[in-house]
Amino acid sequence: MHQLRTLSLRRPVAVLVATTVAALISQVGLHAATPVSGAIFTTDYTCLGVDLNIYGSLLDVYLDGGPAHPGAAGLPDGDYAVKITEPDGQTLLGTSVGTINSTPIHVVNGEFDQCYKLWDYVIKASDGSIGYDATANPGGEYKVWVSPDTSFPTDTSKTDNFKVPGGGGSNPQTLTLTVDKFYDANADGIRNGSEPLISGWKVLLTFGSLEYIRFTHVAFVTQPEDYTVTEFMPIETNWVRTTPSPVNHTVGSANFASTLFGNVCLGAGGGLTLGFWSNKNGQALVGSDDLSMLVGLNLVDAIGSPFNPATYSAFRTWLLGATATNMSYMLSAQLAAMELNVYNGRVNGAALVYAPGVSGANAAGFISVNGLMSQANTWLGSHPSTPSGDGGRAYAELLKNALDRANNDQNFAQAAPCAFNFPPD
Repeated sequence: MHQLRTLSLRRPVAVLVATTVAALISQVGLHAATPVSGAIFTTDYTCLGVDLNIYGSLLDVYLDGGPAHPGAAGLPDGDYAVKITEPDGQTLLGTSVGTINSTPIHVVNGEFDQCYKLWDYVIKASDGSIGYDATANPGGEYKVWVSPDTSFPTDTSKTDNFKVPGGGGSNPQTLTLTVDKFYDANADGIRNGSEPLISGWKVLLTFGSLEYIRFTHVAFVTQPEDYTVTEFMPIETNWVRTTPSPVNHTVGSANFASTLFGNVCLGAGGGLTLGFWSNKNGQALVGSDDLSMLVGLNLVDAIGSPFNPATYSAFRTWLLGATATNMSYMLSAQLAAMELNVYNGRVNGAALVYAPGVSGANAAGFISVNGLMSQANTWLGSHPSTPSGDGGRAYAELLKNALDRANNDQNFAQAAPCAFNFPPD
């Protein structure tokens, strides 16, 4: 959270010097070479909140920017121009361009060097006086732009939306929307007391045509209205949702509404591959008890006949010869490897793995290793041969793939959050 900063003006208040609005709009500064990273936010005179959205007056709106939340990058250092438009971005309501101080916003170390009162740094599009014009749209909606380029190209501009219903002069009813993210270690879609909240997760709040990007924890102040919250997924591909997204809310006269998203990340769980169980390290672990355990399964060979290994040599030959011509043969090989992983204490049979589409998996697609092995073994008992064109081949492959990923240590639900990052806006 920002510390309260001095609100004294760093530079003189913008003054129009006999310049038409058309001339203001035509002025073009130096173009930034690359898109601008970071985020800007409207706030009030305290400069402590980044989730404010609704204001009682045009003079109540302040502008701040930088990494106000974990995950929100700072802006590149330098000077920035500012303008206010209708929410569609097409109609200019106020601008700093063409004034004595065309680029009043200054960034140091990724942060705005002060909290800027918008009214004091722009001139109206209608007559060139200090401030900005009231929006014509019935929702009282505005868009503020900040850019190092005074022509405000989209790829080098940062924007945020805000509302001043009725042009101001009132105290609108407000609603606080909270959005949080929790780490769903047991992948059940429900937060229990020991599952931690995750800060810095990127979300999108949508109100009609207006969009706001924020980072958890969010406490967004607006007016009661319908809205949608959507979570972004990070660059890292090992994260899985355990709750729905987006979430739509219909809000009447309530003054509080909340959204809670759950996610879990995937990784290692001790799995050992077919290659391990067919080499000397695996051979050292396989005894007569292991072979007896394997004989008790519904393993099959290339033609769908039962396979009951009497020796490690026979097992190894069968394992190395597995192909997907008969998908049930390859499924058998992956099942055998995982059964040995669990039997030899390398994998916890109660551990959860991501196996969407497998019977017995929960709504988020997770099932225990024991449950997955049971599903595979039962399926093989009634589907010993699944060649190309067989109706059961697709499901056999689904089971095989889930076991393959687990044997390769890729799809286990992790006990604690993994790293995550989001691409810049």
